[in-house]
Amino acid sequence: MSTYYRLVPRDEQIRLLQMAGQNSELHRKYGVYLDFVTVAAYPVNYEERLTEMFRETHKRLRLFALDPYDLALTKLSRNIQRDRDDVKHLAKTIPFDLAVLQQRYPEELRPYLIGDPAQHDLTLQLWIEMIEEERAAAP
Repeated sequence: MSTYYRLVPRDEQIRLLQMAGQNSELHRKYGVYLDFVTVAAYPVNYEERLTEMFRETHKRLRLFALDPYDLALTKLSRNIQRDRDDVKHLAKTIPFDLAVLQQRYPEELRPYLIGDPAQHDLTLQLWIEMIEEERAAAP
């Protein structure tokens, strides 16, 4: 059995939480409420770009890998040192077309991120500068 989760734009999340979140009428009346829990934010169309790994190796197990750009974008909101190191490694080994990263972010990820959009925008810009500096310093 497969489970699919629907990504909800940030504005819609706020509206849903106002209608059915903690301390809402639903909560007061029935004692239940909605809450959004995120582990990682994925670009909207990531499923279309998944690559099957080890095809036909297992009879009942199928493993898929994220597209490198989608993988990088999942790390954007956390942005700890390990994430930055991973993105630098991806940018070096793929190598990244920064235009693809810049195109996917506003269309497929930004509307769904929790928190300050300007902070995420800045993080992406800093990542792009980090990658460009590494490329310029490479022999």
